[in-house]
Amino acid sequence: MKPEIIVMNFTHVYEQERFLNNRRFRWIDCTDLNGTDCYCDTEAASAISRRIEPYSPHGLHFIDSGNYHYVSKLWTDKINEPFSMVLFDHHPDMQPSLFEEMLSCGSWVKNMLDTNPCLRKVLIVGAADKLIRSVPDEYKSRVKFYGESVMEHEEAWRSFSHEHVDEPVYISVDKDVLNKESAVTNWDQGSMSLDSLESLLTIILRNENVIGIDVCGECTPSLDLFDEQRSLNIDGKANKELLSLYCRIESAAASPAAH
Repeated sequence: MKPEIIVMNFTHVYEQERFLNNRRFRWIDCTDLNGTDCYCDTEAASAISRRIEPYSPHGLHFIDSGNYHYVSKLWTDKINEPFSMVLFDHHPDMQPSLFEEMLSCGSWVKNMLDTNPCLRKVLIVGAADKLIRSVPDEYKSRVKFYGESVMEHEEAWRSFSHEHVDEPVYISVDKDVLNKESAVTNWDQGSMSLDSLESLLTIILRNENVIGIDVCGECTPSLDLFDEQRSLNIDGKANKELLSLYCRIESAAASPAAH
């Protein structure tokens, strides 16, 4: 059975990215839910969990804008074996939540580390230096940061992986790790090019036992129709590239010659 491609629709943005109109994709409509934007209350978290319950954490999940990145926590709650997360993000997402009972797009990694017994480590690529320095000391043995310029070399990744990864990995990509030529998001962005991201993902997908991958970072709708169309074109291109990369590597891994 092929890993499924899931499209989680919170803001209607994916409806305008035509490459996602494929019968193979599974759409999960979340546009009717309240209490989900940036902060996710208990009722909304339960509703989202029920909607993804029939699906596996394996495969590729598109989860809308970075405001909903906490959904990665709900997907990884479904993993029942030891794993590490490889997170491409300009922000570590480890701030204490303003509301203790709520998940948020800025606190979900901390929440995972505090509550998920299967999560061993989080390996973060592309975070801003000042945000790296703000990670509390108590987490530093389980949170590792990796420089994007070094990681493009396969031997460097092998060395890093040998030191820090002893289990399968789940990959989460926030497109705010990319520069503004490669993605348009509603958060401040990093400096990575789309080509660099694809190179890094290729190395990981080919060298690790990857459970699944999710992608977020869509730009929320704008009042300026020209800017909105430009955002859709740039983000749609990035998503199409990432989808194509994933499908190529999955297809190669499933072919008889790969075994």
